[in-house]
Amino acid sequence: MNEWVVEMGTFLIQAILLMVIIGIVLTVVMRNKESGDNSLKLSVESLNDQRRSRGRKLRVITTEQGARKKLVKTLRKEEKSKHKAAKQGKGEAQNSQKVWVLDFHGDLKASQTETFAQEVSAIIDVAAADDEVIVRLESAGGLVHAYGLAAAQLDRLQGAGLTTTVCIDKVAASGGYMMACTANHIKAAPFAVIGSIGVVAQVPNIHRLLKRNDIDVELLTAGKYKRTLTVLGENTEEGRDKFIDDLENTHRLFKEYVSQHRPNMDIDALATGEIWYGSEALEQKLTDSIGTSEAYLVERMAQAQVYSVKLEPPKTFSRKVGLAVSAGVEQAIVKGLGLIDAAGWQRR
Repeated sequence: MNEWVVEMGTFLIQAILLMVIIGIVLTVVMRNKESGDNSLKLSVESLNDQRRSRGRKLRVITTEQGARKKLVKTLRKEEKSKHKAAKQGKGEAQNSQKVWVLDFHGDLKASQTETFAQEVSAIIDVAAADDEVIVRLESAGGLVHAYGLAAAQLDRLQGAGLTTTVCIDKVAASGGYMMACTANHIKAAPFAVIGSIGVVAQVPNIHRLLKRNDIDVELLTAGKYKRTLTVLGENTEEGRDKFIDDLENTHRLFKEYVSQHRPNMDIDALATGEIWYGSEALEQKLTDSIGTSEAYLVERMAQAQVYSVKLEPPKTFSRKVGLAVSAGVEQAIVKGLGLIDAAGWQRR
């Protein structure tokens, strides 16, 4: 029995490794084939139509079987009438205000900024003066220069004279709040994390470890403060003081930026690096109202045509194959580990 378990485990491990290798090969092939076509495709979706479609589907499904056919005919007739009225310029949709919806999910480097900037440009090119731009923002912050650039994209919307609303469902802290504060209106969910107007830096130093092992590190610079704190060399009090001065200067610029966009805030009391939940942030004037992005979008759909705008990679065959292979490898690994556990192997 033990021999069978060992053989089965060995077979599973070999199979998983083979699938991983195949996945890597296919991924490389996919990247090579797509290296000549890195253009992003603009995707625009009417959220009003999406909501109506879902509503019709729910009405049909929840209607008794015998009455469904009649309901479907009625709904189709209503839809045709709306399209006809819109073509003739008689429908509300023809002259209604437009709301443009963007999404920004920020990582440490604000990697989405380049795509976000192009989405902003596309909207500025076509938006009317009374249009609104809603940004569903989620970010815990990251690199100062990266989020400074991301915030500058939102400033472009203001510069174009467009009304901007930032909706925060989960978190907009540090660099995320730097982006949010540029909006005309900030709406946050009750327990969304807001604030953290502060700057943090952490530098590990292994100089003493190297010294104990008789390893010398020479750091040569031209310029008194070209390096302040280092990872390998011996840090000095002068370098440490300069590093702190740089942090304080960055914090000062951060505070000035927020104050410029939200002058009613008590910036000195709030720029301590602390965070507040949505309802608390409203009291501190970090935000303007409480609510979720979905609730606000539904509200605006009753008043305007709401469009989601995204720039996405082209859905090529090779990309689909690569995603399928990645999913298959992941599933195989999970199943393989599950079988190994079931066979009595101990996790180490």
